[in-house]
Amino acid sequence: MSLALGSALDVSARGAPESFADLAEQISPSVVNITTSAMVAAPADGGPMVPEGSPFEDFFRDFMNPDGGPGGPREPRRSEALGSGFVISEDGYIVTNNHVIEGADEVEIEFFSGERLKAEIVGKDPKTDIALLKVASDKPLPFVQFGNSDLMRVGDWVMAMGNPLGQGFSVSAGIVSARGRELSGTYDDYLQTDAAINRGNSGGPLFNMDGQVIGVNTAILSPNGGSIGIGFSMASNVVTKVVDQLREFGETRRGWLGVRIQDVTADVAEAMGLPEAAGALVTDVPEGPAREAGMQAGDVITTFDGTDIASSRDLTRQVADSPVGSAVPVIVLRDGKSTTLSVTLGRREEAEAEEAIPAAAEKPAEPQNLELLGLTLAPVTAEIAQQLGLPEGTEGLAVTAVDAASEAYGKGLREGDVITEAGQQPVARLQDLEDRVTEAREAGRKSLLLLVRRAGDPRFVALSIEETAEQ
Repeated sequence: MSLALGSALDVSARGAPESFADLAEQISPSVVNITTSAMVAAPADGGPMVPEGSPFEDFFRDFMNPDGGPGGPREPRRSEALGSGFVISEDGYIVTNNHVIEGADEVEIEFFSGERLKAEIVGKDPKTDIALLKVASDKPLPFVQFGNSDLMRVGDWVMAMGNPLGQGFSVSAGIVSARGRELSGTYDDYLQTDAAINRGNSGGPLFNMDGQVIGVNTAILSPNGGSIGIGFSMASNVVTKVVDQLREFGETRRGWLGVRIQDVTADVAEAMGLPEAAGALVTDVPEGPAREAGMQAGDVITTFDGTDIASSRDLTRQVADSPVGSAVPVIVLRDGKSTTLSVTLGRREEAEAEEAIPAAAEKPAEPQNLELLGLTLAPVTAEIAQQLGLPEGTEGLAVTAVDAASEAYGKGLREGDVITEAGQQPVARLQDLEDRVTEAREAGRKSLLLLVRRAGDPRFVALSIEETAEQ
C-alpha cells in the first residue's frame, strides 16, 4: 500500500516544472497587448441621467448649462478598452477575442518590445468569440503555433499570458481543471483552468509546456469580477478552424444540414424502441438540404460523414466543420432500420440570415376538452393557430393547461404548447392521441413519444403512460 502511494507521489513530482521562466522567455515576444477605442455618444440631454424629482436635478441642470460654455453639453467622447492577443505568423496575423475588438474603430497593438502598430480587423466570429487582426511590419514578427487541445488532460500544466487589468505583460500558471466546458454558445468547447485570468487577459493565449497555444483565454467565473481560479479558454482545435476561415474569407463559412435536433434521452430511446440512448433526434426538417435528401422528423442520426454521433452537440460540430457544398453520407435510424442519405450541405450563415421565427402568443385559447397525461388539450383551431403564430394549416392538439404535479410539467410542457405527433404519427383529433396511448400500452411501451412545438420550435418529449389506466 505504501509503495503504491509512494510511486504516485514520485510521478507527480517528476511532472512538476521547477520553473516557468525559460518558457515565458521563449514565448513572451509573440504575446501582445491590445488597446481599442471607439466614439461613445453623450447622453441625449447632454448631461448625466438623474431621476426625475431628485434633489440633484436642479444642480445638474444649472451645472450642465444647456446654452453651452464651460458647463455646456458634453460632446461624444472616445472610449478605450484593453485586451490581449498573440501573433500566429511572421507577417503579422494576430488572434484575440471578438469581444475585445467589438465596436472598435481603432485597434492598436503593443508588442513585448514596446513597439506599437495599428491593426486592421480581418474578420470575427461572435459564436466562438474569436477575431483575427493584421498588422503591417517591416520585419518578420515572432509568433507561436497552435497545439492540439484534444491531447490536453485534466491535471496538465498550463501557462496564461496577457495584460490583466491593464497592468502590462503578465504570466500566470496552473493546470487544466476540466475539459469540454460549455458556457452559452453552440460551438463552445472550453478548457477550464485555475491559472489566474482577469479582465484584460481576454484574447490572450493559454500555453502547454511545449510553448504551443492550446486555448484562447475568454471568460472567468467570478462573484466579484476577479480571478477565483475558474477561467475558461476556448480550445485551440475550435479556434484553428475559425482562424483559417477568417484568414481565407474574412468570415466563417459553416456547413448547414437544415434540421432541428435534440439529444436522445433514456426515456425517448425506450419510447422509440432504440437499443441505446445515443444519436441526434430530428425534431423538424424545414426547407433545406436535409429535406431535399429525404430526412424526416423522428429520424435518429447515428453517423455523419463516417463519424459516430453520440449527441446533438456532436452533430452540430461535425456539420459546422464540414465544407459548404460537400455531399456527405448521413446514416439515420428510421422505424428500427438504418438508412443512408446523401446530403449536400448548405451554409449556416446564409440560412440564419433568412430564418424568421414566429412570435408566441401571450395566452392560448381557453377550451378544455380532454385531460390526459397531466395535460388539458384542445384541437388546434384557426383562432388558436393565429394566437400561437403557427403556420397556416397546422394540425395538432393545443395544451391549454398543465398539472403542476405531473411528469409533463416536470419535463417542460407548458400552456400554449402544441402536440403535433404522438408515437411518431400525426395527431389532429383528441381521439388520435387516445388511440396512440392505447396502441403504445398494447405494444408493451412504458412511455409515449410526443412531438411538441413551441413558438415554431419543435422537440420530442417522452411521457410515461403507465399511470393513464387510472385516469
